[in-house]
Amino acid sequence: MSVEIIAEHVNPLLGRKDAKLIVHHEGSGTPDRLAIRKIASDHFKTPQDKVYVRSVRTRTGGSSAVCQVEVYGDSKLAEKIVPAYVKNRNLPPGQRVSRKKGAEEEKAAPAAPKPAAPEKKAEPAKPAPAKESKVAPAETKTPTKPEAKPAAKPPAKPPAKPDSKPKA
Repeated sequence: MSVEIIAEHVNPLLGRKDAKLIVHHEGSGTPDRLAIRKIASDHFKTPQDKVYVRSVRTRTGGSSAVCQVEVYGDSKLAEKIVPAYVKNRNLPPGQRVSRKKGAEEEKAAPAAPKPAAPEKKAEPAKPAPAKESKVAPAETKTPTKPEAKPAAKPPAKPPAKPDSKPKA
């Protein structure tokens, strides 16, 4: 695989170098982010923990990938700036955090530390009070009717104008 740098921009505010690379990969599939990260770190002569691959694009059937890479000057600064999903994508497949696994672990974690609830002593069921033969008359309410109906409907739309064009 060979690398060709298309564009390089130094961003002093964020303490990084933004680069656009073309990675030629004739005869093999598109390289994964780890391979591109290693190629970029070798090219820029920096450790891999300071290099993050933002995107990899290959045209269908193409033998070259256009990659956007960020090379940071300080790995602590990179940890603050780079979003978590980009960090996750740049990890080896075994170390990545899956959304499904993360959600299951989060659900399982709160369920595990629940303390056992003290058992309540069973109290004998009390018999329901006997119904009285006379039922208290409920207050009778007369349904209220709306005060008044709307005065009138809005006027109908004026009739449509006849077409000015003669039919042929």
